[in-house]
Amino acid sequence: ALVIIGALLAVSALLERSPWLLLSGFGAMTAVLLLVFRDTILSLVANLQLTAQELVRVGDWIEMDEFGADGDVIDVQLHNVKVQNWDKTLVTIPTQRLVSGSFRNWRGMSLAGGRRVKRALCFDTGSVRFLTDAEAERFKRFSLLKDYIAAKQQDLAETNRGLVSEYQSDGEGLVNLRRLTNLGTFRAYAFNYLKAHPRIRADMTLLVRQLPPGPQGVPIELYCFAATTDWNDYEGVQSDIFDHMMAIVPEFALRLFQEPAGADFAEALPRQPLAGGRGKA
Repeated sequence: ALVIIGALLAVSALLERSPWLLLSGFGAMTAVLLLVFRDTILSLVANLQLTAQELVRVGDWIEMDEFGADGDVIDVQLHNVKVQNWDKTLVTIPTQRLVSGSFRNWRGMSLAGGRRVKRALCFDTGSVRFLTDAEAERFKRFSLLKDYIAAKQQDLAETNRGLVSEYQSDGEGLVNLRRLTNLGTFRAYAFNYLKAHPRIRADMTLLVRQLPPGPQGVPIELYCFAATTDWNDYEGVQSDIFDHMMAIVPEFALRLFQEPAGADFAEALPRQPLAGGRGKA
């Protein structure tokens, strides 16, 4: 600082000009330089931040909807970052926008070694009911439900001892008792199925939860992590799980909800007689 001040005073003495005049000239020159090299300076600072904080590296999968970017980073330069989307198109993103904006980096998923499965099945609310004793005994033959049914029956029996009413003998008191439901039993089956699945990470979050009912029925969401990060392999694991779930639903006397199609309306409507009155209604 002393050297700069001394040089400024020396130059002002040689030019016989006021030091304040020189300072104002330097200020104007600095303003012009900042205006001319604004983008370069912002990109340099942003590049330093990206490098120091490791926000983006070559090979990362990032998503930035603002620029239509969804793919792998193939180049990080001073002024822009180049992304190759999954459809093989190329997108360039200004470096400073990665620092000032928001984007998703999937590097954490790759490092964790597991990719999330989060999908729901919607059930028709009209198919949800209590299980009969015979059905509960039948489910004991399912290896994934044997322990659940036994533990649940013991828990319900202990709870229901204090709920027996005077109408129990003629069956009217059953409304006061806790009982197994087909939907709750399906949830237990789905959870145990995921827990025993060899391609699901048991050390990560795993749950089967019921979401709020709505116009599409009662959603049951499966939330777990596949033991792979490869896209093709992950889709295969996810599809196999839900193929099995949809195929096992009738075993629980449940129905999946589906919007009616044209064929459904055609079957519901009465058939019209053929021309000439010879057809059958």
